[in-house]
Amino acid sequence: MLEHLTGHLGISFSPSSFGMLLVLVALETVLSADNAVALAALVQDIQDPQQQSQALNWGLMIAFVLRIGLLFTATWMIQFWQFELGGALYLLWLSGKHFWKYFDPNSTVEEQAGVSPKDTNSTFEQVILLIAVTDLAFSLDSVTAAVALSSETWLVLTGCIIGIITLRFLAGLFVRWLAEFTYLLDAAYLTVFGVGVRLMFKALIPDHVPPQWMLLTLIVVLFTWGFSKRVVPEVQSD
Repeated sequence: MLEHLTGHLGISFSPSSFGMLLVLVALETVLSADNAVALAALVQDIQDPQQQSQALNWGLMIAFVLRIGLLFTATWMIQFWQFELGGALYLLWLSGKHFWKYFDPNSTVEEQAGVSPKDTNSTFEQVILLIAVTDLAFSLDSVTAAVALSSETWLVLTGCIIGIITLRFLAGLFVRWLAEFTYLLDAAYLTVFGVGVRLMFKALIPDHVPPQWMLLTLIVVLFTWGFSKRVVPEVQSD
């Protein structure tokens, strides 16, 4: 019965399949770091830590559904560069929105330092939607890469599930770290900008796309800078 069911679903429990699954999980894990810090930055608009966690949970649940849809339509979507261009423009807008405060003459020093009161215009529902859409934009690259690596849907789907779980764990860590490290928020949005630029190259100039290793190197450099200055909690004297 099990063999009939797995055969119907196209599941093949061979050593090569598990080897490919490990590759897909590694791919999802590596590509989750930049995504996780971006999602953690988005929930900074929510003051309550419990609501931050709930926003990540709901946002990633919706993101998972969108990823599944992307998975089953990836071979069709890659024929249309407009999807990648849309994702690129969204990520560039997201990063530009963050860095605009440095050029806005009306912004305060506290706002530029990222220690101003939270943005009350960003509601709980808006943050959830932003998380889902941002994850989808980041996934345009990773899902299409996974589909290119394996034609077995169950493998790519399993890698996608593990990727979402990894992403939730990493995003939770980054939420805490963003409050502790001075430059990490800016590093997060510079990462978003880098991913957006590469996606735009892929959409408009596919023959000159910066290699993946270059983007990963940029992310390592940005994260090194982001973690270079830690906020030391003030010790209150009695």
